[in-house]
Amino acid sequence: MTEHRAPRCRHPQAPAEPPPLSPAAQTRFVEEPEDQTVVAGQRIVLSCVVLNYSGIVQWTKDGLALGMGQGLKAWPRYRIVGTADSGQYNLEISDAELSDDAVYECQATEAALRSRRAKLTVLIPPEDPTIDGAPEILLRAGTPYNLTCRARSAKPAATIVWYRDGLQQDGAITSTEVLADGKRETTTSLLAINPTDLDIGRVFSCRSTNDAVPAGKETFVKLNVHHPPTVTLSIQPQTVQEGERVVFTCMATANPEIKGYRWAKGGMIIEDAKENRYDTQVDYTFFTEPVSCEVHNDIGSTNVSTLVDVHFAPRIVVDPKPTVTDIGSDVTLTCVWSGNPPLTLTWTKKESNMVLSNSNQLYLKAVTQADAGQYICKAIVPRIGVGEREVTLFVNGPPIISSEAVQYAVRGDRGKVECFIGSTPPPDRIAWAWKENILEAGTLERYTVERTNTGSGVLSTLTINNVMDADFQTRYNCTAWNSFGPGTTIIQLEEREVLPVGIIAGATIGASILLISFLVALACFLYRRRKGSRKDVTLRKLDIKVETVNREPLTLHADREEDTASVSTATRVMKAIYSSFKDDVDLKQDLRCDTIDTREEYELK
Repeated sequence: MTEHRAPRCRHPQAPAEPPPLSPAAQTRFVEEPEDQTVVAGQRIVLSCVVLNYSGIVQWTKDGLALGMGQGLKAWPRYRIVGTADSGQYNLEISDAELSDDAVYECQATEAALRSRRAKLTVLIPPEDPTIDGAPEILLRAGTPYNLTCRARSAKPAATIVWYRDGLQQDGAITSTEVLADGKRETTTSLLAINPTDLDIGRVFSCRSTNDAVPAGKETFVKLNVHHPPTVTLSIQPQTVQEGERVVFTCMATANPEIKGYRWAKGGMIIEDAKENRYDTQVDYTFFTEPVSCEVHNDIGSTNVSTLVDVHFAPRIVVDPKPTVTDIGSDVTLTCVWSGNPPLTLTWTKKESNMVLSNSNQLYLKAVTQADAGQYICKAIVPRIGVGEREVTLFVNGPPIISSEAVQYAVRGDRGKVECFIGSTPPPDRIAWAWKENILEAGTLERYTVERTNTGSGVLSTLTINNVMDADFQTRYNCTAWNSFGPGTTIIQLEEREVLPVGIIAGATIGASILLISFLVALACFLYRRRKGSRKDVTLRKLDIKVETVNREPLTLHADREEDTASVSTATRVMKAIYSSFKDDVDLKQDLRCDTIDTREEYELK
């Protein structure tokens, strides 16, 4: 509506001052307009009551006169209400508009009276709020987005509050813009979100309020979030023994729909697995090489992986390496196993039960030659299995000779004196010394030196042909040298006693006789026992023949004679045992048994 501006009032020249009135009859304002607030579209009345006055009363708006009389023709929505007799000159404004927002003043012109100035504030509610993209916004999961709500043309500026599924949200950024009229403002609010697949179907709302509309106005937007597949990978059963079967299940949701599955193990594609389920037999590699499931749609792909809790016996990961070091050095032997459930690891030296370490490394400080040898790294998975590895530690040092200090030979035979050097590095020289003789290799009279390399060292052998008494009185010195120095040992040769052949033969024959006598006694015992148990067996007359057994000495050696036993006795005994099993047998054999009780009575028929 175009505002009609009335001409400013010119006050008439004041007449000569009338005689002063009494205080009770003096012209004055009984009521003056006050600051007020009105919501656009509502009615408002500004008060003005003048006492003891019958002249012209007019209202000004922002200093401009609105006119005189009760009907203000230039201002259709304005009128003066009240009666002049009562001094009421109230200004009524109907259907308030933004243009009514001004400063008003009531004037009694003839009395040169002006009321206080009154500010009329017109409140404008915001237009219905709007959200960019409403009623549904398509977003992409993981991509940040600002929800934007605007509340336009409000006075004062609107306040905007965000809600997610009915719950108030904090953190919005708000800005205002003053419109061209200088009074109304537009409010813009930005709410930052990072959408996920859980926000599909989520409803956000923004509510705008100001003093004109305390209850506010609200609008809504629904989210539709496109996202790559959300994947959950499960195993059944979760714990297995090596060699058993497991089933992997790949559960996935996606927007838009899933296009396909891809399986891999340890980064290698499994070509025959195309669905959301993978059934396979597992081994120990599934404990360290994850199985992965990749699901894709038009937005992207998601890959999840898992290891299998496979129980398996120890398997070597890092084999211990043979180590060569110098005497006095520090040494670390390393041995790494894998196993499940967690394994127990021990280091021991071969032929010793002392545990030296329970970790993957065995640390030996300032080693000596006594530390050289084989070490065992053993891993144990309880109730599953055991694994072990041997590793050799070589300690470089002077030669160590490990031969018997006393060795034996037979007089007149070929004898040997052996010297074994087992240290590292191998000896450069080995020399034998006895009496005035020194020999490293080859032959010297009856003596020969030979050198043999074995897997664990070097064997030097001094061979003596036709061993004599003097050789048993000699001390033999074996000395070896390498880059670390010498090593030496003294060996004594002693005579080995040899039993004469006659004694050996006699002992053998004597043992044979004892064995035969035992067999004869056993046979006779069995015979008598069976004879007594057969009551119904009768014997016919026996023709007893007596055989004379000649015992002749058996000469084993020219100067020794030993007794011999007759073999015929054992033969006849075996025949007697055989005849006892017959009921009707003609016993015409000669029975001879030195151990038979002659008091045995036979019934002869």
